[in-house]
Amino acid sequence: MTGRVARISLLAGLLGWAIVGRAAPAEDPRWYVKKATWQQTLQASREALTVHEARQTEKVDTSKPSVVLGQWFHMGPFVASKKGFNEAFPPEKSVDLNETHDKLRWTAHPEWEDGIVHTLHTPGTSATYLYREITANGKKNTVTAGFGSDDGIAVWLNGKRIHSKDVPRGPAPNQDMVTLNLKDGPNQLLVKIYNISGGCGFFFALEGQIKKPDARSKTRDALWGLVQRDFTEPQAIRQMNWEKQDSIWLSDWKAGDLPALADRYVKACRAGRKEEAAKLAGAAADAAALDKVRAVYYESRRIDEAVAELAAFNFDALRLAIRDLMQTHGAKYPKGQAFLDDLDRLEKQAKQQGAAKDADRSSSDAQVQAALRLKALREEALLANPLLNFEKLLVIRRKADKLGLPQNWQGNCALPRGGYDNELAVLSPVGSACRLTTLHRPEGGRFIGDVDLHWDAARLLFSSTDAENRWQIFELALKDGLVRQVTSQPTGVDNYDACYLPNGRIVYGSTACFHGVPCVGGGNQVANLFLAETDGSNARQLCFDQDHNWCPTVLNNGQVMYARWEYSDTPHYFTRLLMSMNPDGTSQMELYGSNSYWPNSTFYARPIPNHPTRVVAVISGHHGVPRMGELVIFDPAQGRHEASGAVQRIPGHGKEVQPVIADGLVNGSWPKFLHPWPLSDKYFLVSCQPTPHSNWGLYLVDVFDNLLLLHEENGYAIFEPVPLRASPRPPVVPDRVDLTKKEAIVYLNDIYRGEGLRGVPRGTVKSLRLFEFHFAYNSMGGHINIGIDGPWDVHRILGTVPVGPDGSAIFRVPANTPIALQPLDAEGKALQVMRSWLTAMPGEVLSCVGCHERQNQTVGNSRRTLAAVNEPADIEPWRGPPRGFSFAREVQGVLDRYCVGCHDGQPKNGKEIPDLRADGKASFRNFTPSYVALHPYVRRPGPESDYHLQMPLEYHADTSELVQMLRKGHKNVKLDGESWDRLLTWIDLNVPDKGTWSEHRQIAKGVHERRLEMRKKYAGIAEDPEVLPETKAAKAEFVKPEPLPAPQAAPKVAGWPFDAAAARQKQLAALSGLAGPDATNAPPAKADQPPTRTIDLDGGVKLELVLVPAGQFAMGSGDGPLDERPACSVRVERPFWMARFEITNEQYAPFDPQHDSGYISVFNKDHSNRGQAVNRSTQPVIRVSWQQAMEYCRWLSARTGLRFSLPSEAQWEWACRAGADTPLNWGAVSADFGKLGNLADERLTNLTIRDSPKWIPSIASVNDGSIVTDNVGKYAPNAFGLHDMHGNAAEWTLSDYKPYPYADADGRNSGEPSGRKVVRGGSFYDRPHRARSAFRLDYPAWQRVYNVGFRVVCEAGGKDVVMK
Repeated sequence: MTGRVARISLLAGLLGWAIVGRAAPAEDPRWYVKKATWQQTLQASREALTVHEARQTEKVDTSKPSVVLGQWFHMGPFVASKKGFNEAFPPEKSVDLNETHDKLRWTAHPEWEDGIVHTLHTPGTSATYLYREITANGKKNTVTAGFGSDDGIAVWLNGKRIHSKDVPRGPAPNQDMVTLNLKDGPNQLLVKIYNISGGCGFFFALEGQIKKPDARSKTRDALWGLVQRDFTEPQAIRQMNWEKQDSIWLSDWKAGDLPALADRYVKACRAGRKEEAAKLAGAAADAAALDKVRAVYYESRRIDEAVAELAAFNFDALRLAIRDLMQTHGAKYPKGQAFLDDLDRLEKQAKQQGAAKDADRSSSDAQVQAALRLKALREEALLANPLLNFEKLLVIRRKADKLGLPQNWQGNCALPRGGYDNELAVLSPVGSACRLTTLHRPEGGRFIGDVDLHWDAARLLFSSTDAENRWQIFELALKDGLVRQVTSQPTGVDNYDACYLPNGRIVYGSTACFHGVPCVGGGNQVANLFLAETDGSNARQLCFDQDHNWCPTVLNNGQVMYARWEYSDTPHYFTRLLMSMNPDGTSQMELYGSNSYWPNSTFYARPIPNHPTRVVAVISGHHGVPRMGELVIFDPAQGRHEASGAVQRIPGHGKEVQPVIADGLVNGSWPKFLHPWPLSDKYFLVSCQPTPHSNWGLYLVDVFDNLLLLHEENGYAIFEPVPLRASPRPPVVPDRVDLTKKEAIVYLNDIYRGEGLRGVPRGTVKSLRLFEFHFAYNSMGGHINIGIDGPWDVHRILGTVPVGPDGSAIFRVPANTPIALQPLDAEGKALQVMRSWLTAMPGEVLSCVGCHERQNQTVGNSRRTLAAVNEPADIEPWRGPPRGFSFAREVQGVLDRYCVGCHDGQPKNGKEIPDLRADGKASFRNFTPSYVALHPYVRRPGPESDYHLQMPLEYHADTSELVQMLRKGHKNVKLDGESWDRLLTWIDLNVPDKGTWSEHRQIAKGVHERRLEMRKKYAGIAEDPEVLPETKAAKAEFVKPEPLPAPQAAPKVAGWPFDAAAARQKQLAALSGLAGPDATNAPPAKADQPPTRTIDLDGGVKLELVLVPAGQFAMGSGDGPLDERPACSVRVERPFWMARFEITNEQYAPFDPQHDSGYISVFNKDHSNRGQAVNRSTQPVIRVSWQQAMEYCRWLSARTGLRFSLPSEAQWEWACRAGADTPLNWGAVSADFGKLGNLADERLTNLTIRDSPKWIPSIASVNDGSIVTDNVGKYAPNAFGLHDMHGNAAEWTLSDYKPYPYADADGRNSGEPSGRKVVRGGSFYDRPHRARSAFRLDYPAWQRVYNVGFRVVCEAGGKDVVMK
C-alpha cells in the first residue's frame, strides 16, 4: 500500500541526525494555476499554458522554416511471423494514442532526446513503433532528417511510407538521410524499427530545426510534476495514474471545451460503463457535469481493478506464506490462524461472487469491497512478519526520468555526471503508514547511490561525484550527518561502488586500470576491484580482469562476492559470472555461471542471511534494459552451471527455472526487479516495477509469489532498500598475501581431474604453457584487432612448466598478472584451451584440483603427489623473455625457411597458391600479408566460440589443415623442432598477428603512460608490455625440400572399375549367395534398389544396412600425398552389410543418452546463440572417439546377436568407390557437388559473419545447401546405395594409421584400443580434394573430433570382423 509522502527535515530532537544539502524550492511558473482539486488544477494550468505557448509562437519569424518536435511515443514489441520485416502491425494502419493492441499501449517518452542513440527493449524478430507530431510553420516546409536503426527501419509521414530498409546493423547516427515534406501545421511521423536479433535501438536528428525538440512535452511533464507535488493523497495519486495511463490529458483541447474532455473519459471507461458515461457527456456543459462523467470513469476503473485483482489474487501464495510464518516463528506470529480463517472465508465469498465484468451495480460494489478486504488482509498478514523487526529503512529516491542505471556493459563511469533529482532517505515505519524523510540530498544534481551500510549502522558508504566531476566514494556518519570523501586520487580516475570489509577496510571499483571495454572499441572505461583503508590510503589493485567487476559485497563467511565480465574467446553477451575471493584478493574463484549461457548478467547479488551458500540476485541480459531483470535465488552448493543451482525465480513458486539463451533476456519479462535485500531465504525487500506502466516501488516479496507494495511515488523510483539497524559482522578472513614478494605459487593436484581433460589418457600431459593477457587500452579493442577472428587481446607468452607423470604440478608465476594455462602433449600441442585466466596475489599459494574440475564434486586430493614434495618450478622461458606473441616476429622466419621458395606470389601449375612472403599480395586491413594468407588453414576458437566447456582437443592443432598437410608430407617439407614449436604455439594462442597494441594502431595520447603509472603504484609492476625485448634473429634462408617421389600409376585390376549397373548386379549376386538370417531378414531384391536390411533400435528408430559385395580394387592414390602411396590391389574377401547412412544422433542416443554432438562455433562477435547446431536427431553423431564408436558396435552386437564393427580402411574405400576409379565416386574434384555431397562450399562461409572476411577455405562456386552437418541421406547415394561417403561427417575406420602398401594381415585391423586410427571421407569443413576416396587422416583412438562420426558394418556370411 502506498504510504503518504512527507517531505520533512530530520530534526536533531527527532532522530539525532542532521539533514544535508536541502534544495531551496523553485518559484512556480506563471501558467501554473492551483485550484481545489488536482483535476481543476491540471485543466486550468494546461489552458493557461496553451495560451502562453501561443504567445511565444507569435514571436517566431514565420518567414523562415520552423518546426516543433513533439515528444516520442512508443508501442511494442510486436512479435513477427515468417514475414519478418514486411509484416504489418496495427500502427501501420492508423495511430490513435488512446488505443491498445493486445495489451500494448502507446507510452510517452519525454526523456528521449534527439541526436543520440536510444536503446529499445525489443526482442529478436519483433517490431517496435515510434510516433511523434512535427508541427511546421513557414514557407519552406522541406527538411532533412537523419535516422539510425538496429536493425531494419520504415518511416511514414502523414500516413505515407517514405522510407524502408530491411538491413541487419547496429544503430548509429545518420545511417539514412530522409527528406520530410512537411505540411503547415501538425504532421504525423511514424517509425518502425524491426529487430532481427541481439540489441535494438534508434537514432533521430532533424537538420535546420529552429526550436529545441521536446520543449512542449518537457513543459507538460513539468506540469505533471507540480500537480503531483501539491496533491499527494493516495486517492489523487491513484486517479492520476489512471488518467495518465489512458492519455486523458495527452493532447491539447480548446479552452473551455468540456465536452471534448468528457469524450475522452467516455472512451476510457471500462466495466460496461461507457453507455452511462456517454449519456452524461452529452450534457457536460459545466464543471459539475464533467465531474459526473469523471465519476463514472473512476467507478469503472475501480471495478475493473477489483475484478482483475479478484481474478488474479493468489490465495495459495498468501496461504503458504501465513503457514510458513506460523511454522517458522510460532508465538512471534500470533494471529496466523486468524489470518487463515479470514482468507478461507474471503476466498469462498470471492468464488460465489465470480468475476463477471458486466455485473450489475450491487455485484460490482461487492466485488470492490471483496478486493479491498483481501488487499487489507494480505497487507496485515504479510506485514506481521517478525523479520520486519526494524523501524527505519534506508532507500534512494530518484526521479524516474533519469534512473542512473548503467547499461549492462557499463559501469558508473558511463553515467551522466549530473542532472539527477535524487536523495538518500529514510522510510519509517515500514508499512502502510510509512513516511519518507530526507537524510542526504547531494547538491548540484549529483548522483547518490551504491549505498553500503556498515554493520554497526553508524555510517554508510555511497557513490557520487566530486568537485572535479569524477566519481568518488563518500562516507556519511549517521550520528551527525557529516559527509567525508573517502577516495580522491589519482587524477582522471573514477572510483565507485564500495563495500565495507570485516577487517575495517573497503573494496571498490576503480578505472585506474586504464582498460577499455573491447566489444565497444574501448569506448567505456573498465573498473576493476581495489582495496583500501577507509580513509582511501594504502590502495591496492585486487582484480586484473579484462572487463568490469561489479557489485562487491561480503558473504556470510567473510569472503567478497562480486560479478566479473570476461570474454577471452567467448561470447560477450553471456559471460558475466559471479566470483568470490578473500578480502585480500587471494583465492579468486568462480562462484556461479562459468561456461554458462544463462544467466547473461548477474547484478546486485547478496548472501541469504544465516545460510552457508545461497544468494539472491537480479539476472539480466546484455542489450536491453539496464541492470534490471528477474529475481532469482541461487545455491552454488546445488550446482554452478546455468540453472543447475537456480533454486527459484520470484515469482515462480513450484516452477523449474529454465535457462533461456537470449541476448535481451529479460526485456519482455515482468515484474522487473532491482536491489534485493534478503530478510531470510524466503522473504525479501526489493525495488520492483510490476508492469511497464508501473512506478518503481518498494516491495516485500517472497518465494510463495506474494508481492506487497510498501511505498511508491508517481514520477520517482524507490531504490536500494537497506534496513537501518545493526547486524552481525562476518568473520575476518586473515590476509594471505606477502606484499614483499613479486611472485606467487600455483599448486595443481591432478590435471586429469575434471571435465576439461575427460577421456585424455594419463601420461599424455607433459607440461603447461603459460601466457599473460595484455588487455585493450581505453578507446581501443575489438574482435579483429590483434588477429583476424583470433584473440580479443594481446597474448604475452611466458613459457612452460613441467607436469609430473601423476598429473600434478607446482610452479611460480608473476603476481598480479592474468595468466592462462594450456596443457601440452609430448609434441607441445595444447590439449585444451583456457578461455579465462587466473590471478594470484603476491606471496599467495594458489591451489587448484584439476582442469575445469567441478567444485561441487567430492575432491579427494589427500593423495600424495609428486608436486607436493618438489620445489616450485620456475617458468622455462619460451625462446626468450616474456613478450607479446607476434606473427611477424615468431612465425615469419619459419615461412621464410620452409615455404617462401614456392609460396612466392607466383602461380604454380597455373593455379594461385598462398603468398607467404612477409610483404606478399594478401591484404586485409593492416594485418601482415603472410598472416592473411596463412591463417585460413588454422582451426581455432576465434573471438567468441561456444561458451560451454569445449571437448578436450576441440581445437587441437591436429584438427587444422595446415598441420595435417605438413604431417602428410606436403611437398616433402620437414620442419625442425623449433619451427614446429613456433607454428604450434601460434595456433594454440588463437592465431594472433599483433604482439602489442601499438602495432595495431597508435594508443590514445597519455593512456599508455597512465596505465604504466597505475600498474606500478597499485600492483607493483614496472614492466612495460608494449616494449619488445631485444632479440638477435638471423635471417632465415630458404631450405629447399627433397623432391617428392615420382607418381606411380595405380595397378590394373581385372573387372574394375565398373559402372552403377554392374555395381547393382554384384550386390544382387552377393545377396543370392547368402544363407540363414542374412537371406531371410533381407527384403526381396529390386533391380533399382540395393539389397537392404533393417535393425530396430529404441523408440521406433531404425538402422538401415546395405549389402556391399566382395571384390578387388586399386586402393590408394599413386599421385596423392605420401600416406596414400603406393596404390595397391586389395581384395575384400567377403560381402558385408554397411550402414546406409552415418550413425545419427538419435541412433546413438539409446547407447549414450548423455552424449551431445553440440554446436559448431561461428566466428566474429555479437553471438546470441551457441552457433550452428549439429545435435539434431538425424544429423550424424560427431565428437565421439574411436573407442566410443567401438563400444557402440559392441552394444549393438549384444542387442542384436549380430557382430558389428567399424569398417576397415579397405572395406570403407571399396564401399565408397562403388566401382569408381575417379577421385570421388561421382568424378573429379572439380565437379559440382551441390546435390552429391556436403562439403566446404559457399554455405560454409556462413560461419564467418558480419565484418569477418570469408576466410574459411571453400568452393565459392558451389552451394550444397548446408553450413555444417546435415540430415543424413540428403544427398544422392553412390552406386552401392550408400549416402554421404564423401562429406557431411568424416568417419572412423577400424584400421590403425600405418603406411601403404595396405595389408589386411599386418595387424592394422586388430581392433586394439590404442594408437592412431584412420579417418576417411572428409566432412562439411573439407574441400573435395580432402574428401577423396583415398584421402586419409588420423587421430588418437581416444580423441573426440569436431567433424568425425562413424558408420558400422556387419559381415554377411562367413567369419565376422575381429572385435576386441
